[in-house]
Amino acid sequence: MSDYFLWLNVIWILAVVVFVHEMGHYLVARWSGVAIQTFSIGFGRELIGWNDRHGTRWRISAIPLGGYVRFVGDMNPAGVPDPEAIARIDPALAPRLFVNKSVWQRIAIVAAGPLANVLLTFLILYALLLGYGRYTIPPVIGEVTAGSVAQQAGLEAGDRILSVDGYVVRGFEDFQRYVATSPERPVTLVLERDGAERTLTLIPEATSVEDRFGNPQRIGRIGVTRDVAEEDITLYRPGPVEAVGMTFEEIRFIVQRTAAVLGDFFVGRGDVEQIGGPVKVAKVSGQVATLGVVALINLMALLSLNIGIFNLLPVPMLDGGHLLYYLVEAVRGRPLSIRIQEIGFRFGFALVVALMVFTLFNDTIFAHFGILR
Repeated sequence: MSDYFLWLNVIWILAVVVFVHEMGHYLVARWSGVAIQTFSIGFGRELIGWNDRHGTRWRISAIPLGGYVRFVGDMNPAGVPDPEAIARIDPALAPRLFVNKSVWQRIAIVAAGPLANVLLTFLILYALLLGYGRYTIPPVIGEVTAGSVAQQAGLEAGDRILSVDGYVVRGFEDFQRYVATSPERPVTLVLERDGAERTLTLIPEATSVEDRFGNPQRIGRIGVTRDVAEEDITLYRPGPVEAVGMTFEEIRFIVQRTAAVLGDFFVGRGDVEQIGGPVKVAKVSGQVATLGVVALINLMALLSLNIGIFNLLPVPMLDGGHLLYYLVEAVRGRPLSIRIQEIGFRFGFALVVALMVFTLFNDTIFAHFGILR
């Protein structure tokens, strides 16, 4: 598969995800009466641009790895207010400045970007679930490996798994996925045996495996198997109302497991191989594209949700950092000083740049030479 095809996939996927994110900011800002200077997909030099009747510059820029909505009176795309520019603005425009809106309006505008990503994820997963349903097999254990984690915890052949960590198990594939995404983390199982419910807790062993494309993965295993006959496989199509609950549960699962993976790095269980930047996203996008359009759209939903979560981290320069400032302002009754905000944004900028550099090296140099493995 050519590098051109890989990057073409990642560019259009990221462009859609970024557009939705920034459109969330833009729409709520417009509804709040904020004067908007620029709506950009990408950073750097402008490639294509035009002005709308409201005076907003819409642009597509040269570096397609993000985007921004810049309000009138901002010092830069990160949203730092520019006191000098604000002082020069026509007084008639002052009520439309972002900095002059109430703190709750600013919170709504900033939160709208990540929420738009979550909404995109929900719509995609919901549509796929209604349109295609899901193939499933009964969540019944076929065999328990001798000496395994499962045997030590008390699992037996014939046990029907009802839930894992509070997530409903509708098929054996759910059981496998919930366990696989919890290496070396406690997992609580609710099962049915002889008509009675039982609850067990176990810790899956961390195992390194390769996916269908040869990419290394760190997963949890407990030592259970199930033989699958063709008659065991059924296509389950939920109704519109049930699909809403299933979609929300899927989003909750992704968010919870993402947070757990991030938490692993603070307790020494993290694997840097699981951290990826644009190169890894391009590689995965190209690989997923070979599975069809539906798989690629599903990947878009996952990226959208992860970008939304990432932007909510309380790091200055990200949406979460802005929200932290505004929540402090709501409690104090007055905003933090421009000086403190600038220091925070510089720290946030350095942190984000460091993360981007690390992921780039992790995708290329480290991966090639096996460093940190």
